[in-house]
Amino acid sequence: MTFNWYVPFLTALLPLVVGFIWYNPKTFGTAWMKAADMTEEKAKGANMALVFGLTYLFSLFFCMVLMPSVIHQLHLYSLFADTPGIREEGSETQMIFKGLMDKFGGNFRTFKHGAFHGVLVGLFAGLPIIGINALFERRGFKYIAINVGFWIVSAALMGGVLCACL
Repeated sequence: MTFNWYVPFLTALLPLVVGFIWYNPKTFGTAWMKAADMTEEKAKGANMALVFGLTYLFSLFFCMVLMPSVIHQLHLYSLFADTPGIREEGSETQMIFKGLMDKFGGNFRTFKHGAFHGVLVGLFAGLPIIGINALFERRGFKYIAINVGFWIVSAALMGGVLCACL
């Protein structure tokens, strides 16, 4: 399995792209602004370079969390990480690891599989986090649905790309 180091950096752009569509006034933008108590004046007062820069950085963090959820083979690496002989070329441990990766390294490495697990992460991680914050902020169902929907779609696309291309 080859690690394409650039894939997470490109994948982290997806929430920005999805966000431009999702929060556009022609889709959910107007409803989100109302549910979030956001005004045009508040939006114009933001440092957008900082907002987009931090969004990209946080999306890159999210990629790191998403990878082990969508790529099952990463768990095999963690199982062998401190095993004696894993770094010794030709050792029994390395041969066992290589044999497992040769046999199972390509299993479940499709966009569809990654997208499925991305949806699960968006639903079972995004919903509780956003939902709990929204409850304490006294936000309504529409606020939760719009934001969780965004993260489910973003996580599905990110998971699909990471699983198929990494």
